[in-house]
Order: sequence, then structure tokens, then C-alpha cells
Amino acid sequence: MNVIEKIFLISLGCAKNLVDSEQMLGILKSCGFEMASNIEGAGIAIINTCGFIRTAVEESIDTILEAVTLKEQGKLSKVFVAGCFVQRYGYKLQREIPEVDGWLGTGEIHRIAEIIRLNNRGSTAPFFIGRPLYLPDHTINRVQTDPFYSTYLKIAEGCSHRCSYCIIPGLRGPLRSRKLKSLVIEAEQMADRGVVEINLIAQDTTIYGKDLEEDVCLEDLIEALLKINGIRWLRLLYCHPGNISERLLDIMDSEDVLCPYLDIPLQHVNVDILRAMKRELTKETPLELIERIRTGTRKISIRTTLMVGFPGETDKKFKELYDFVKLARFDHLGIFIFSSEKGIPAARLKPTVPYKEAELRKNIIMSLQKGILKRKNRQLAGHTLPVLIEGLCSETDLLLRGRTQTMAPDVDDQVLINKGKGVTGRIMPVLITDAHAYDLIGEIKGSP
Repeated sequence: MNVIEKIFLISLGCAKNLVDSEQMLGILKSCGFEMASNIEGAGIAIINTCGFIRTAVEESIDTILEAVTLKEQGKLSKVFVAGCFVQRYGYKLQREIPEVDGWLGTGEIHRIAEIIRLNNRGSTAPFFIGRPLYLPDHTINRVQTDPFYSTYLKIAEGCSHRCSYCIIPGLRGPLRSRKLKSLVIEAEQMADRGVVEINLIAQDTTIYGKDLEEDVCLEDLIEALLKINGIRWLRLLYCHPGNISERLLDIMDSEDVLCPYLDIPLQHVNVDILRAMKRELTKETPLELIERIRTGTRKISIRTTLMVGFPGETDKKFKELYDFVKLARFDHLGIFIFSSEKGIPAARLKPTVPYKEAELRKNIIMSLQKGILKRKNRQLAGHTLPVLIEGLCSETDLLLRGRTQTMAPDVDDQVLINKGKGVTGRIMPVLITDAHAYDLIGEIKGSP
């Protein structure tokens, strides 16, 4: 039996989940628990799960079962599970996986130390779940995981949109914006410990502040964060297409610290499909929005996610989406196949699109996008760009890797550096010498 009662936390899913994981680690550390650098050195495993779509559920189940196996082998003493997977499937998980020592829903993660202590008293596996209403603030001392120079600032929790394909409101609760002052304090703390890049996240960042009594919005928050010394890059993720204001674009056009980057999940462009998705329609078409964003003096990089195979997507409607991608020439694009999840309104819609057909449509658009990116990236060859150095590509590879202002962490392509001495966490000038569809090649100019 492994008697070391150090804790190792496994975080699955998106960046918003990662913030939850770092908050749990902060709570545990403040309560006197010790952390392990790997699961082999731990006695307690905590798994913060994702339960958004089927593939995420499968990954969560596999990870839980792997931890349970280690427990049965005596290599772990306890296994606790938290997050969206727990919120989605509820109490039946106790019956399905009785080996788990405790469960936490998304609105109960602040009780992580409590659930461990309850279990240690010999009680039956506790289960904390309820309507998600918890909203942490800057007083929670997050334990920032690697990298030290870049992090996420979650500006709101939950979602009040009612997209027919999405279960997030049920998993995360309604929109709850954090106080502007609290966010500024946390961002100042980040800058004080050496963070140079802050990525703003929420289910929808553009609706920030709409639920607060104080008259505050996303643009107010950005202007407050831009005043903090030490922050070199500030990036916006998860922006709803219906709320891209002229004021936001003006700030992005005039402030170098605010990355010329917008992540705008459009999902689709066909009006019938968007109505079936329960997406809010505006007078401005998606293509008109793209054109408006690109009228500024700064070249703004646009990332979007699109969904294929949604019920009712005919060949003609898919062709409309294909033609839009061809015209829009996105800088970054993610394609998802519709997943008919239990409990979502879209699961009842007809006619359905066979998975193989949806997969083919995904591949067709990704092939188109690859050609677009190859042509766009080639235009960067010969230019020197500021690049945030992220370290070696791997322990056995001497190539350095990094990102420009127009590349978000974890989801976008990168710059591979084959010449020059770089310093991890430093923004350095890199001459782009070659370009591929998804990566740029470059060399550092000048000394650190």
C-alpha cells in the first residue's frame, strides 16, 4: 500500500476546467495538503473531468478507471472525481463506479478539502452536487500549473444562452460575472509572479457584466487590465459573434498589448441551421462581421469553430458553409461533428446526417482550410515577429517552440525555432524563414 498522502490532480477538458483545477489545488494547498509532481508519487488522485460530448465522457471514464486500477493495486489510497462528468450523470455514478471515494459537481469544487476529510473519517463515499451557483474570486489562491509565463483569467462562470446542441447551461449554471475589481486584483497578482500573457475566458466573454448591478462591460474590463504593469499580451477567447462592438474593435486597433486576435465560434452560416441551433440571429451576416473586423489598421487574426452534420444540414446547406470558409479565409479553424447528446433539444431534430457523411464534410473543409493557411503563412516568410518562447519541442528535440500574438495557447499552430538562443517565457524577435500549413519556421534575431 502506498501510504504517501500527497495529492496529484488530473485536469481534463478545456481551459475553463483547468482554472477550476488550479483553484482546487490552491484550496488544498491552503489547507495543508501536499502536492505530488506525478501520480506515482501520490497517495490521493483527483480527476477534474469533462462531460461535454461523448468523446470527453469516454476520456473521463477511461481516466477514472485507470486511477481505480492503481488504487486496487495499492498504488493509490483514494480517488476523487469532480467536474462536468459528475454534474451530468449525478448519483448513478456511485452505483456504476463504487471504487471512487468521493464526487464533486461543478458548483462544489470549493469543497474539495472537505470531501477528502469526510472520506478519511471512514464515512461512505460522499457526493456533493447541486445547481451550480458557486463563483470564486481573487481570494482563492490558485496554484498555477505550467507554464509560468502564460495563464487564463476566467471572467465569468456559466452560460445563459440556450443553444440547442449544448448542455453547458445545465453543467455550469447561469451566467455569473465576476466583479471587475476582483479580476483586476487577480491579474495584478499574475503579473507580480511573472505572467506576461493573460487569456480571458468564459463561456461567452463578450456578455461579461450583463448580469451585474454595476454598469460594467467587457470593454471596461479590458481597459482596466491594460493599465497593469508587466502584462505584455492580453487575449480574448470565446467571443459571441453577436456582441463584437465597435468599441472593442477600436481598443484592439489602438492598444498593442491587446492581441490582434478574436476567437468567435460561429458554428454555421446557413440561417435555417442557425435557427435550429437556437443561435441569436443579427442583421449582420457572418461574412459582414468578418469584413467589419478586418477594416481596422491592425491585422486581426480570426479563429472560429464550425459544426458539420447538424440535423437538417443538406448538401446545399453544407455547400453554403464551404463557400463561406473559402471567402472568409480564417486564420485558425476548428471543425466539430454534431454529437447527439442525451438531454439536448437538437437530439430530437430530423433529418439526421449519417456520421460518415458528417466526417467527410469535416475533412472537405479542413482540406480547404489547409490550403488557405499554407498561402497565408507563406506571406509571413521574411518578416520578423515577436514570439513568446515556450521551450523545447520535446526532451529529445533541440528545436524551440513559441507563439506569436496571433496564436492562442493549446489550440493554434506554433513557431518552430531552429536557430538562435531563446529564453523560455521571454517575448523575442524571430525571423520567419519558412512556412507550412500549420507551423512557421524561424530563427531568433539578436541575443537574449
